[in-house]
Amino acid sequence: MRGRREGRVERRRGLPPLPISMEEAKRRGVDRFDVILVSGDGYVDHPSFGVGVIGRVLEDAGYAVGVIPQPDWRRAEDLSALGTPRLFFGVASGNVDSMVNNYSPNRKRRRRDVYSPGGRLLRPDRAEIVYADKVHALFPETPIVLGGIEASLRRFAHYDFWSDSVRRSILADAPAEMIVFGMGERSVLEVARRLASGEEISEIRDVPGTAFKMGLREWRSSEREGWLQIPSFDEVAKDERRYTEAFRLHHGEQDPYRGRTAVQPHPKTVVVQNPPATPMTTEELDRIYELPYTREAHPSYHEVIPALEPVRFSLTTHRGCFGSCSFCALTHHQGRIVQSRSIDSLVREAEAMTEHPRFKGVIQDVGGPTANMYGMACSRWNSCGACADKLCSPACPTLDADHRRQLELLSRLRQVPGVERVFVSSGIRHDLILADKSAAGDEYLQTLTRHHVSGHLKVAPEHVSASVLAAMKKPPRNVLDEFLGRFRALSREEGKEQYPVPYFISGHPGCEIADMVELAEYIRDHRLYSEQVQDFTPTPMTVSTCIYYTGIDPFTEKAVHVPRGREKEIQRAILQYRDKKNWPLVREGLRLAGREDLIGDGPECLVPMGR
Repeated sequence: MRGRREGRVERRRGLPPLPISMEEAKRRGVDRFDVILVSGDGYVDHPSFGVGVIGRVLEDAGYAVGVIPQPDWRRAEDLSALGTPRLFFGVASGNVDSMVNNYSPNRKRRRRDVYSPGGRLLRPDRAEIVYADKVHALFPETPIVLGGIEASLRRFAHYDFWSDSVRRSILADAPAEMIVFGMGERSVLEVARRLASGEEISEIRDVPGTAFKMGLREWRSSEREGWLQIPSFDEVAKDERRYTEAFRLHHGEQDPYRGRTAVQPHPKTVVVQNPPATPMTTEELDRIYELPYTREAHPSYHEVIPALEPVRFSLTTHRGCFGSCSFCALTHHQGRIVQSRSIDSLVREAEAMTEHPRFKGVIQDVGGPTANMYGMACSRWNSCGACADKLCSPACPTLDADHRRQLELLSRLRQVPGVERVFVSSGIRHDLILADKSAAGDEYLQTLTRHHVSGHLKVAPEHVSASVLAAMKKPPRNVLDEFLGRFRALSREEGKEQYPVPYFISGHPGCEIADMVELAEYIRDHRLYSEQVQDFTPTPMTVSTCIYYTGIDPFTEKAVHVPRGREKEIQRAILQYRDKKNWPLVREGLRLAGREDLIGDGPECLVPMGR
């Protein structure tokens, strides 16, 4: 019997999850898989988990798909348990880069993995390279396609915080033929179709949203018209100026309409990135998110996968973010073009949730990378792409940045029988609300306050210092002041005790100790919680990481202060000045900043005098 089944999967709720054993496969009538997905996460059949989505999308297209979740890479039995796929192995680290997942910002090993049953530590460091090495050793003739966030953001030479070095592209280190970068559904379907039609993977070199490698001899003799060659690995590993140049060049090509093919030579291979895949249509997104996910971990697990619980009954409304924050890699992954689902599709998904035996009447979140970008669009995006010479701004006349569509969505969801509460738990862009000068801006904030805040509203100002905000590409402090005033006033009018929970970052490039003192005083004066904080972690493919490594802004070529070592520790301590264990470091930082006036017992003081 052929592994691939004829026709499309019936689109109904309640289908079993994809097989993780041959026993399950045989119950489905499958004796050989077309595609086998290897993942560093426990297997969760849910639209918030990448392998779950890619697996269902391939299944919906008629392919037989198996999943090997969290294999023990030291045991051949784990990786050979499902046999040899007819088309390819897809390898991913999971929902998070394995190094981010395994280590804290101070490089200490984490004690828990929320994407693993029981929170157990089962994922190797640099998981995609490890898995690909083992799969290739066992199945040397079978193509390997890398995907997910780890491969997507390591497709060029990149600074690696955990080794404090510039590493090669993951394609140069792993025995894989291709990366599917970004969200990947359309690209992986095209690769599967062409492999199924008889093409060799070495012949598939023109699929948008993929990167492949080319031999040095072929590269030297190839035609390169229209290709952009960026500084090589050898150059960027030795020269920080060349690193910033390479980053600036490939950053500028991450647009599906105007992006060119970007090429980076490595010592033994050449990495070639095609332009990103074009944005999904509303109809395509609707179909993907309405596939028959069970919203459960695989039934073989006897322990909870912690990461599932906060999102089990959430709705993903859109993809993409035009915010372009310096510390965020979305520009290189989902892109700047917002792609929104239809309201009807989201209502249907909510209606299906109400039939789930675990559903208690609460939709936990309605959102995406930035919740209130749903429905926003630019008239240029689908013909010209995002502007190359400027960042998207709500002041731009071609950007339709109003909240009417999200207001309609939230209203429709509140009316779904069986739904008692609908929360917006994703972070929102407070500046977009204030920039919406139509009646919808005020109505949106009022609606949020009245119906959709579960006691705490997440916002992400990240800082308040003007120089740091400029480095982060975030809106100025006065915008946050106005938003907090409006939100608190509306909460009082509604008679509700609700609190803003702002996300703040310490140790970001461009931030000095005096800037952190300014932020601590702001937290004190505005009675804010400071639990939601992040010590800046340089992750691959962000502007901030490029600055952290080089000390140079890749776009202005100006030097930028980068806090390291003891200063970085002090900055984080100042951000959490209320924690007694941080007081010695806070005092040290205040003295370095010349702010001893904030040490003592006065009402303005941040910490008491030390003994």
